[in-house]
Amino acid sequence: MTTSFETLAQQFRAQGHKLTQPRRAILRTLLATPKPLSPAEIQERGQKLYGDLGLVTVYRTLELMETMGVLRAVHVADGCHGYALATPGHTHHVVCERCHDVVEIVGCDLGHFLDRVAETTGYTITGHWLEISGICPACQRQQAR
Repeated sequence: MTTSFETLAQQFRAQGHKLTQPRRAILRTLLATPKPLSPAEIQERGQKLYGDLGLVTVYRTLELMETMGVLRAVHVADGCHGYALATPGHTHHVVCERCHDVVEIVGCDLGHFLDRVAETTGYTITGHWLEISGICPACQRQQAR
């Protein structure tokens, strides 16, 4: 499912948030790439759309978008993390170790496993997050050459 600017704009408004020019620049920046971006990369690219975009604004907007469920932190092979847009309700990703491309995995078959975790630990499971690393098809082809 592809997320559009208008869909994200509606989500902001529906949850009572203003869609300021800096937020518009951040949304458009995130929509322009399938790869997770660091806050500094988002600021750098976003400044091409809104020259006064500050790093503090980027961090605050990313935090807001995570709370809204439209953004996910994605850990990449270098030990850092970036941010990518997410389909609401889905927190599973496959991340390429080389190019850092991210693909969301739709659907979840972890129900029985999570039930066992709750049973053996005594925890009430309130959510989960799954990230798988590997080498994407494009990087595999490049490696084969």
